[in-house]
Amino acid sequence: MAKWTAADIPPQTGRTAVITGTGGLGFEDAVELARAGAEVILAGRNPDKGAAAVARIRALVPSAIIRFEMLDLASLDSVAAFAARLSERHGSLDLLVNNAGVMVPPRREETADGLELQFGTNHLGHFALTGLLLPLLRHGRQPRVVTLSSVAARDGAIAFDDLNAERRYRPMPAYSQSKLACLMFALELHRRSEASGWGVASMAAHPGIARTDLLHNAPGRWSAMGLTRSLLWFLFQPAAQGALPTLFAATAPDARSGGYYGPHALSEARGYPAPARIPPQALDVGAATRLWEVSEELSGVRYG
Repeated sequence: MAKWTAADIPPQTGRTAVITGTGGLGFEDAVELARAGAEVILAGRNPDKGAAAVARIRALVPSAIIRFEMLDLASLDSVAAFAARLSERHGSLDLLVNNAGVMVPPRREETADGLELQFGTNHLGHFALTGLLLPLLRHGRQPRVVTLSSVAARDGAIAFDDLNAERRYRPMPAYSQSKLACLMFALELHRRSEASGWGVASMAAHPGIARTDLLHNAPGRWSAMGLTRSLLWFLFQPAAQGALPTLFAATAPDARSGGYYGPHALSEARGYPAPARIPPQALDVGAATRLWEVSEELSGVRYG
């Protein structure tokens, strides 16, 4: 795995991939998967940004087979509509990259369904999306689901008594909870796929500290976090480098279901793909089962 790069991606011709999020890491994932020959469906909530991303990718990869599809992970209706459209056009799906996310909005915001925005978008939207696409994935060729977590998951805790931060909202703990939930979901999906014979591999990945627009988009360019991102940009690795753990999990023959991948250096802040340390709280199977059951109840999506 030493210094694995996008040049090591095996041919992806004949594979269909869905990637959530049209900028940053999602954009880089789409470029490299399209370059490797996959048919890529780039899903996001902003049609203008989606069209611009697709145009940029086609300029970089003239042979790209790629299109944009509308998907707002903060709306369970939008998730269901996206899954229905995909099911009408495709009989199978080989790869799902649960990448899109919201990071530390300064004030508590809610999804269309009344959930705290970070938990509702980062975790629950992807939980519902994966469940609705599971029939397509089960018909895929060596199908994989890769769910994005974060180094912030190390400090996360699932507040089952206040999942939606209605009693107290603190931006970073809410973000950490959502990214811990993403990691726990990936590990639990692996266990359930193994136990039920779904044949779907489930991995998690994180980008380390990557130079994306997350900190500009949510807390704002002039927030303390936004200024850190702008002024200390050299501390953040390029988005293309941050995308490598996801691409490794999505394509490498050595990536294993139930694995977690991140950068290899500086406490997983930067570098090349390597196995990441799973925080102890993510290994609590009882909590993962409870989170799964709560997620089914909140989303209305049941697996299997």
